[in-house]
Amino acid sequence: MADLPLPSSRIADVRSSTLVGVLIGIAIMAAVDEIVFHQVLAWHHFYDRSTPSVALLSDGLLHAAEVIALVGGFFWFADLRRRRALSSRLAWGGFLLGAGGFQLFDGLVDHKVLRLHQIRYGVHLVPYDVVWNVAGAVLLLAGVAVLWWSARSRRPGGGPR
Repeated sequence: MADLPLPSSRIADVRSSTLVGVLIGIAIMAAVDEIVFHQVLAWHHFYDRSTPSVALLSDGLLHAAEVIALVGGFFWFADLRRRRALSSRLAWGGFLLGAGGFQLFDGLVDHKVLRLHQIRYGVHLVPYDVVWNVAGAVLLLAGVAVLWWSARSRRPGGGPR
């Protein structure tokens, strides 16, 4: 008879735990951007280089994509928990990585390279750009730190030296 793992044993799925966090982090940051900056403050739309109708349509498509990612991410998260394969530390690291990555991508690629929109119009942009991108970098680096710490603690002999 083969040795079977005990029912209480738990083996975390490193890759899936990290990726589910990244997906949920991207979706949450997209939702914060879309709700706070597009709707509440009305500073910009996802695509501002056309008519107001196109700008509104682009916001709706972004919102649909973020909701699909969030629902899919939470189903994946629930499946990992059900199978006892979720590492919450890796999921949190992935979450911070995804949120910061989205913020930096939006600030650098969407705002500066593609010029789909700016953070705000009719103001001096440098302070807004600095805060936006530094906040994204801080989230991204926090995610990298959590994932590094988690990987280090998983290695045999990975404790303090």
